[in-house]
Amino acid sequence: MVVDLFADHRVLAFDLETTGINTKRDRIVQFAFVGSGLEDEEIRVEELVYPQRQIPVEASRIHGIYDVDVTGLAAFSGHTEVISSLVEGAVIVGHNVRRFDIPFLGHEYSRAGRKAPRPVAVIDTLELARRLKLPRPHNLGALCRRYGIDLTNAHTASADAAATLLLLWQLMSDHPQPFRQSLEEVERWLQGTSAKDGASELGRDYDDLVPLDARGRLRLDGQDIILAFGRHRGRSIEEVHNHDKSYFDWLVSPAGGLEDEVIATLRERFN
Repeated sequence: MVVDLFADHRVLAFDLETTGINTKRDRIVQFAFVGSGLEDEEIRVEELVYPQRQIPVEASRIHGIYDVDVTGLAAFSGHTEVISSLVEGAVIVGHNVRRFDIPFLGHEYSRAGRKAPRPVAVIDTLELARRLKLPRPHNLGALCRRYGIDLTNAHTASADAAATLLLLWQLMSDHPQPFRQSLEEVERWLQGTSAKDGASELGRDYDDLVPLDARGRLRLDGQDIILAFGRHRGRSIEEVHNHDKSYFDWLVSPAGGLEDEVIATLRERFN
């Protein structure tokens, strides 16, 4: 089953460590790819990256990477060729990778003046946990504990990537039926309950998303702010801002009924 689904493709778990959680403004400090190539050869690439800014101490406390560790190393632009050669045409596996790591990568490529590589498919284990309706919580640590996967070095890029790959194999073994499809069909199935593509089904998972406002009308899904009400229910604020600016303007006006601090956050982020 696994061999058939991923035949003729590199399969690489991908993870980042960063200066923060804003995919547009923060920077990458470490990346890792763990998996196998076309000839089943092992691939393990992990590199530190000079982020061209100070690493906040709260971020360093999480991933253990400090300014002294990256000073003098290559900036992201020095790693684009290696990353592109790995990502282009590969199956990329990650936890919340579609909504965090891949957008983060895209913004770094834009800053470097390069076109971001495109994988052949993305298999997101957070989407998979939700799609299979596994018991919450759905964070990587909790899922690894549930399936007996060692995550001793959590929040190093290679450890998280390797754990995600093991988690995928375990879930595919326990739930083989959805994976008896083509890669394209599997990816569409995974996104069927994503915040962006499955508003009608996302409602079942709102309790798993952190409320941003007091009434829970806005929810955090990774770095995305998701509308939990109205005609754009299930869509991200970024989508609404880009495609229905008048609705966004109403939302951040007094008529929208949001708290002043929430309005300030939205205006700062999207204006």
